Amino acid sequence: MISTQNLTSLLLETRERTESICKPLEIEDYVVQPDINVSPPKWHLGHTTWFFEEFILKLHKPNYRLFHDDFAFVFNSYYENIGKRVVRSDRGNLSRPGVAQVYDYRHYVTNELKEFLSGDISEEIEEVLLIGIHHEKQHQELLLSDIKYILGNNPLLPAYQDSINEYPIQNQEQEWIDISEGVYEIGFNDSGFCYDNELGRHKVYLHDFQISNQLVSNGDYIEFIEQGGYSDFNLWHADGWTWIQENNIQAPMYWHKVDGDWHYFTCSGLQKIERSAAVCHISYYEAFAFAQWKGARLPTEFEWEAAQPYFDWGDRWEWTESSYLPYPGYAKAPGAIGEYNGKFMVNQKVLRGGSVATPPNHTRPTYRNFFQPELRWQFTGLRLAK
Repeated sequence: MISTQNLTSLLLETRERTESICKPLEIEDYVVQPDINVSPPKWHLGHTTWFFEEFILKLHKPNYRLFHDDFAFVFNSYYENIGKRVVRSDRGNLSRPGVAQVYDYRHYVTNELKEFLSGDISEEIEEVLLIGIHHEKQHQELLLSDIKYILGNNPLLPAYQDSINEYPIQNQEQEWIDISEGVYEIGFNDSGFCYDNELGRHKVYLHDFQISNQLVSNGDYIEFIEQGGYSDFNLWHADGWTWIQENNIQAPMYWHKVDGDWHYFTCSGLQKIERSAAVCHISYYEAFAFAQWKGARLPTEFEWEAAQPYFDWGDRWEWTESSYLPYPGYAKAPGAIGEYNGKFMVNQKVLRGGSVATPPNHTRPTYRNFFQPELRWQFTGLRLAK
């Protein structure tokens, strides 16, 4: 078990970081929801608080009093076991509770947690508490992505802050790393925290393959655009081709042509594209089409995990060719906690690595992120294999 002191420190550091992400916002920014996949910052603040109240304090702290009877309805996300909740698309309609009350809610629950952790807790409670902490870390990345989307869809394209270097330069030359055929072990096998979808360590057989030592760059992607990548149906899955036609997709999200030059919206505002940096905010469909155009392919998640000791990773969540499925022996936990990962194992693609928006000490080589193939508001890119 982790010492109570270290657990409390990790909790408080996580709670404070979430609020620090919101400090640059104007009060009006907290409520905006321009897309169903984007949640207002105020909702993130409340939801990550509700998780601790619902799964820790309400169940395990003697004589705990709910901060507000309606907040479970307002801030539950998708936990059917918990009960009714606000429809996801209506989160932007929640002008009440106000931002100040949501911060009061956060501070109330944080103080109750500190008091709760002043005593002894069981291993079972520690496990749920760690899920809550890492759940909030996940929402920190979602919060940054949602803030960028909110501001990127503001006609004025206002800057958020300058401290995030979204497009670090890739200095090394592109090379192919040879990985020999053989049997490789996949899945979490270490001490410390992991999610249940990383468990069920198992063996896979991989054929010889090669994987790029670096991510696909903006410069490479501009070449794809200029050579008609978005107009050649031969490069696309049928669903992907329908998606770009129906949504008039002609470039990655946040890209704009200004006076003949490509620019992109960043957290620091509109900037001219850095060609050597890794391309970002692309869908699986776009990643697949680019790989086809290059005469290559995307790695499977198993190839990525076997090869990751040989390249640097972490600037982008990297699309893989793998569908999000359970590992051998996977079993959902009982009750609401079992809804955390298992029920999403359909119609989604696995991403590996991490991104410039991922909180420190949150990802690991076995981490399995997952999204639907058309989504691209997250910090997503690609690495080629062949």
